[in-house]
Amino acid sequence: MMGATHLDRLLKRDAGVTLIALTALCAVAWAYLLGGAGMSSPAWPQLLNGHEPAAASDMAAMHVATAGAHAHEPTLAGTRDLVLTVTMWWSMMIAMMAPSAVPMVLLYARVARTTRSLQGEPVLAHTGWFVAGYLAVWLMFSLGATLLQHGLVRLTWLSPMEMRVQNPWFDAGLLILAGAYQLSPAYEVCLRGCRSPARFLAENYRPGVVGALRLGELHGASCVGCSWLLMLLLFVGGVMNLAWIVGLTLLVAAQKLLPGGLWIGRIAGVALIVWGLASLA
Repeated sequence: MMGATHLDRLLKRDAGVTLIALTALCAVAWAYLLGGAGMSSPAWPQLLNGHEPAAASDMAAMHVATAGAHAHEPTLAGTRDLVLTVTMWWSMMIAMMAPSAVPMVLLYARVARTTRSLQGEPVLAHTGWFVAGYLAVWLMFSLGATLLQHGLVRLTWLSPMEMRVQNPWFDAGLLILAGAYQLSPAYEVCLRGCRSPARFLAENYRPGVVGALRLGELHGASCVGCSWLLMLLLFVGGVMNLAWIVGLTLLVAAQKLLPGGLWIGRIAGVALIVWGLASLA
């Protein structure tokens, strides 16, 4: 009985606990990126000096080491390359997207706790499962980005050393495509889902662990839907380019959290189209 009382008191402060947990998650993701994303050397000294991180050199070496291996003959080096690249992308997605998901997660924790209390059940919000579903969607995106990265390297459209597009037509096309998507109805629908946590929960809330996991996946899908092409712009500036990571993080947060976020996204879209056309010229 005493244990349940203490648990109830703790969970009544779930907003603070959740916020601390999300902050710690983001801090770990950023620390992993700045530490080199699993490579031999940290990224931040080279980035501060205006050079590409040594992590890019290590990844380039792995691409060279596995370039001769056939796709149907998996190697230990190839598997390590795949795992490191997926982990790098997933860490970036957590670092970039989790901060703007905080309002939705906090509101979910509050609604879940209240709902379960009214139903006479123990006060136990499934916030962790909600976050797990959200992050699982970004893990799938990270896997897709990894496969795209390896494909671009094989086509010699992406520099394995700098992890940056070196085909000017693809570079410009990606900028124009990302800008056009920012002006599309699909982008607007997904962004409205991210910008309206109360409406999203009212329309999709389901109780229990399965409901929390599903709801997190739905929210993750909305976030991917409005940001996936912006994330692929990392290929334009360099996948481990800290300035691009920070800039895209701020843009995503602005369009999801600030008043007039939809117009911020549209203005960014127009700027990207102009940038792409100018690079073609």
